[in-house]
Amino acid sequence: MRIDIITVLPELLKSPFEASILKRAIDKGLVEVHTHNLRDYTTDNYKTVDDYQFGGGAGMVMMIEPIDKCISQLRSERDYEEIIYMTPDGATLNQRTANQLSLKENIIILCGHYKGVDQRVRDQFITREISIGDYVLSGGELGAAVLCDTIIRLIPGVLNDETSALTDSFQDNLLAPPVYTRPAEYKGWKVPEILLSGNFPKIEKWREEQAYMRTKERRPDLLDD
Repeated sequence: MRIDIITVLPELLKSPFEASILKRAIDKGLVEVHTHNLRDYTTDNYKTVDDYQFGGGAGMVMMIEPIDKCISQLRSERDYEEIIYMTPDGATLNQRTANQLSLKENIIILCGHYKGVDQRVRDQFITREISIGDYVLSGGELGAAVLCDTIIRLIPGVLNDETSALTDSFQDNLLAPPVYTRPAEYKGWKVPEILLSGNFPKIEKWREEQAYMRTKERRPDLLDD
């Protein structure tokens, strides 16, 4: 998989990909992540990427020309299945979306800034608009990093145990069941006996029941789906 991120602040996207699972995925050659500074696609000496709104109003708007140039350059080099715009008014990111995107080969992510992008960008280039929550960030970079994390960890070979991602919360619209590790008893607090029984069919059934009960208690809306 290849992910190209278009941004006006590429420095914000360095550290998320230089540690832990994402770094290992890149080092293994399972994914490529490239950042592109939108200011490199401007023609004026000031590297301008934003301008005032037509019709007046507070806040600047990202201009269509540099975005068009960047996207057009990338598309001339390879085909992209998705061009994603990170925006507060996009569809809220969920596990189903992450699962779908993890199957793609090439993705572009455009990070919004200021009051957003010229609407013509959204009309002409964007295939999917995604938000990571009902709040506003200073820019789309942190959202892009979150999106990349949710996608990359699902790629086969990224996690040491490939079945781990399949038991995460929100897979099958259920929250994950409670988990325990050693010691089996600590300060009188004991691990449920079923987990120590070695009876794996019963353990699996217990986990399914616990996942359902936890979801019903904490996120009943997921069961409606």
